[in-house]
Amino acid sequence: MKPVITLFVSLLFTIVQAQENINLKNGYAAEGYDVVAYFNNKVIKGDKNITYNYKEAKYSFSSNKNFETFKKNPEMYVPQYGGYCAYAIAVNNKKVSVNPKSFQILNYKLYLFYDNWGVNTLEKWKEEGPKKLQEQADYNWKNLLKKKN
Repeated sequence: MKPVITLFVSLLFTIVQAQENINLKNGYAAEGYDVVAYFNNKVIKGDKNITYNYKEAKYSFSSNKNFETFKKNPEMYVPQYGGYCAYAIAVNNKKVSVNPKSFQILNYKLYLFYDNWGVNTLEKWKEEGPKKLQEQADYNWKNLLKKKN
């Protein structure tokens, strides 16, 4: 019986670790917004009846078409840095929640940003140079993931 308990605890720990690396505010990735719609430059809240679980995260879609599109190539639509603010990952090496209405598609990747209390990190991202910040965020994100494992 002991090996079964050990296996269960190990599996549970792995799931919790994976979920810490994904911003699941409101119980969904991208706070329940349709990640496929962003690629059409639209910010649309997903329908709670059209969902898909992918890599320990639940995604919500505004249409069956977007749901099917996501299923064909989920990695293309998954937000970068676990859906945390790209600017905060780059500059502060910290996981910060986002305003799902503040986003950028760059090189076919979805980046989300914090935008509240007069601070719009998407504007800072654009002003300070997305290429440089993306490289720094990529580096910081890898290190943040290593710290958790």
